[in-house]
This record gives sequence, structure tokens and C-alpha cells, in this order.
Amino acid sequence: MGNFDFDVIQRSWVYLFQTGMVFTLKLTFLSMTGGIIIGTLLAMMRLSSNKLINLVASGYVNLMRSIPLVLVLFWFYFLVPYIGAWIIGANEPVAVGAFSSCLITFVMFEAAYYCEIMRSGIQSIPRGQIWAGYAMGMNYWQTMGNIVLPQAFRNMIPILLTQTIVLFQDVSLVSILSIPDFFGSAAKVAQRDGRLVEMYSFAAVVYFIMCFGLSALVKKLQAKVAIIR
Repeated sequence: MGNFDFDVIQRSWVYLFQTGMVFTLKLTFLSMTGGIIIGTLLAMMRLSSNKLINLVASGYVNLMRSIPLVLVLFWFYFLVPYIGAWIIGANEPVAVGAFSSCLITFVMFEAAYYCEIMRSGIQSIPRGQIWAGYAMGMNYWQTMGNIVLPQAFRNMIPILLTQTIVLFQDVSLVSILSIPDFFGSAAKVAQRDGRLVEMYSFAAVVYFIMCFGLSALVKKLQAKVAIIR
């Protein structure tokens, strides 16, 4: 530790948090929000009695869960501009931007995992409550929105947050595309100053503190929001 340069951390921590961590938290939050919304729709499709709808949702979920995230990230980052050009009929690739490409990637990828979480949450609600909703004159969507989903969300909050912690860690993969997330910013400083050990150690400590703290919060939350039957 005699050669460990704490000064490089002191000089860089403002840049790491103001630029890198802000990007990471923003991408995590938006990806979580979009992933839960699309994942909930996919979960309802998977539970549909319509075989075609069920097959489409199941195929999407199984496809996304069978492909490495880094590969999906490359696909969307390089193909989305061309897909956009094809949709609007442009001759040149559409300038989507690094953040938008990453956001699309994580929303589409995480939706498959949030889907399975929400599906198990919906299935945990007794069928009698669904029939009770129908008996009150509610249709399928009203029963889901007013009776089933609120309880399913409450049951699944700890697991949803746990998956979001995993998402927060996975966002560091955008650094392979030279995008300045927290880890990418740390790697940039490490390469610039030749202080790889210091910066990567600092990044590891920050990730550990944040993820361990959130995990402890989830554990406490789990006991508070559980619906006792």
C-alpha cells in the first residue's frame, strides 16, 4: 500500500460521480421503469388464454434470456440507427445516440426478467379474487388493474428491487462502448493517469457499498411489505 496513490482518487471523485454515476443512475432508473412496464405487459400476455399471444411473449422472453447482455448491447448499439433509417425510409443511419441505444437495450433486455417476476407475482394471487372481480362486473383489464396487479406489485417489490440492483451492476457493460458511465469514467482516469489499481479498487468499493446497502434495504423492506395470508 506504500505506492497506493490516494491523490488520484481525490482529484477524480467529483468527475466520477457528477459524470459517471449520474449517467449510471439515470440509465438504471429509466431502464427499470421501462422494463417493469413492458415486463408487466409481457407477463399478462404469457398468462393469456390466447395461444398466439402466449407464444409471442414466451418466444421473446426465452430469446432475451438466452442471449448474453453484452451481445444484445452490441446489436442495438450498432443496428438501431439502421433499423430507424429503414423504418422512416432514410438513406443514412439515424443518429440515435449512445444513451438512447443503451436505454433501448436495457429496457428490452430487462423486460424479459421483470416479466417472469411479475408473472410469478400475478400467479401468487388466489384465483378466487379474480372471479370475485368478474362477479362484481369488472372485465379482465379492470380486474387486473384494480385487484391483481396492486397485490402482485406489493408481493414482488423486494424481488423487483433485487433485479434492479443486478441491472445497476450490468450498466457497467456500456463501458466497452466507450460510454462514460461510472465504471467507464473510472477506467478512463485509470488509463490516463496510469493508476489502474487505485481507480479500479475505488470503483469496486463504491459498487460494493451501494449494492450491499441496497440489498440490506431490500431485506428490511421484504418483511414490511409482505402480505400475510
